[in-house]
Amino acid sequence: MLIRPSKLRRLGIMGMNDRNINYIARYNPRRLYPLVDNKLKTKLIAEEAGITVPPLIGAIRTQHDLEDVADMVAGHAGFAIKPAKGSGGKGILVITGHKDGRFIKSSGVQIGMSAIRHHITNVLSGLYSLGGSPDVAIIESLILTDPRYEPWSIGGVPDIRVIVYRGFPVMAMMRLATRASDGKANLHMGAVGVGLDIVSGRAVNAVQSGGAVTEHPDSGNQLGELTVADWDQYLELGARCADVTGLGYLGADIVPDRNHGAMLIELNARPGLAIQVANRRGLKHRVRAIDKLPADAFKKPSADRCRIACEVITSVEATVVPEPESSQ
Repeated sequence: MLIRPSKLRRLGIMGMNDRNINYIARYNPRRLYPLVDNKLKTKLIAEEAGITVPPLIGAIRTQHDLEDVADMVAGHAGFAIKPAKGSGGKGILVITGHKDGRFIKSSGVQIGMSAIRHHITNVLSGLYSLGGSPDVAIIESLILTDPRYEPWSIGGVPDIRVIVYRGFPVMAMMRLATRASDGKANLHMGAVGVGLDIVSGRAVNAVQSGGAVTEHPDSGNQLGELTVADWDQYLELGARCADVTGLGYLGADIVPDRNHGAMLIELNARPGLAIQVANRRGLKHRVRAIDKLPADAFKKPSADRCRIACEVITSVEATVVPEPESSQ
């Protein structure tokens, strides 16, 4: 069902052109893009700022470096190989264990070292990178899902996307892996997106492949019962990422790790707009409310900005009519 443009404006839905021109182009200087378009650079600046990230095992930059892969991963029960300039979950190979010289993927399929080297060769060639440019393969320690979320994310680690505008967290969702998404928390691959209340971290709505859902398609768990523990940690981590990068409009992807709590895995200077569908709320009302804050609010510490954002958004949402179910 199509919705009239006037109704979309009333609901505060942000469109792609609006996002690109009025927010990304205005608040994200091009010179800062390399900080977030390259996962290795993101990891290094985050670590320098004291932000928790998955430990780096090593980086493969050339074909010659492939000779070192076996030694790099020796002694690691599990690990993940990622293209530094990849996007949308493409090119990520997750190994959860090994036995008798064979490596076990998150799907349970076993592969040999030759397959791992072949995958890294594809990464180096730019098969998964933005624009197809030559890339670097990052090898990271395996993220261990917080057991509290295992019933809601099948075969993979869930993550939380926080949209941060001018240093203030304005919208969030949790992305849950499914069998359809092959254990990856990417909505376009079939993961479930759960909109989260910005104040409490409680589920407010859920979607899969653009349609509303009430339970996880694999486990049957009720998505409305999902609440993110230690929610303030996720909001503040997102706000700190704005300080670290200098970007005024970004998406921070954070995972709930079993041992380390909230852990940053990626930043995005062009975060998608599907988060509005997951929340059944538009971004426009929220970012406009942030724009109306006094100048000194933007200079406050991240924790204070998170508190202010929650207060402002609560006030704004009290006057907004939710998006109707028929528009999903």
